[in-house]
Amino acid sequence: MKKFILVALLSLSVSVFAQKEIKEGVMTTKVTMSSDNEQVNASFAMIGDIGATTHFKGNKARTEQTNQMTGTQTSIVDQEAEKMLMLMDVPMMGKKYMKQDTKKSEEELKDVSVTANGESKTVAGYDCKGYDVVSKVNGQEIKMKMFVTDKILAQEQYTAMLGGKLKGFPLHMVISMNQGGMAMDITMEVTEVKAESVPDSKFDMTVPEGYTEMVIPKQ
Repeated sequence: MKKFILVALLSLSVSVFAQKEIKEGVMTTKVTMSSDNEQVNASFAMIGDIGATTHFKGNKARTEQTNQMTGTQTSIVDQEAEKMLMLMDVPMMGKKYMKQDTKKSEEELKDVSVTANGESKTVAGYDCKGYDVVSKVNGQEIKMKMFVTDKILAQEQYTAMLGGKLKGFPLHMVISMNQGGMAMDITMEVTEVKAESVPDSKFDMTVPEGYTEMVIPKQ
């Protein structure tokens, strides 16, 4: 059960100006989780909705999520440097960090498919186009349904890992995966977007003191 919830947390770690382009600002996102397994669903119900705040500026973005049950998860993406840092301070694990390269090799990109599905959706005042995305992470197939706008000129951790196959910023996304025979969906929807100045210090990738590295075994 703990492993299943950990996978969910890692999948997260990492949203109104009508149709106005924004390059810098802050957005708020609501995250919900569900499963076809009653025991897992009960755990998700105890966690409740998770709120996330994203600061973005050009090719950089920082997303912070805090919940009494799951602790705090922070992801920082610098697409120009092609790097991502994830910080986790959760009750079941303590303080952990992971560093990843966002640049995908040609071999890795063979496992990524992006298909326009013809659907559309208005999210936080923005017209968004729908895409179906399939990728693999450590041998685990992950399916994503994204509704993307081209009006927010910022980087996002999930699209950063798609090797440039999807342009734009997802304001609504459903991530579907199967862990140990149990299906799980994570839904993220941006509820508000504000244009405002963001300090560069938000995107500092220095690992704070007290954090130890977490390595996910490759399958």
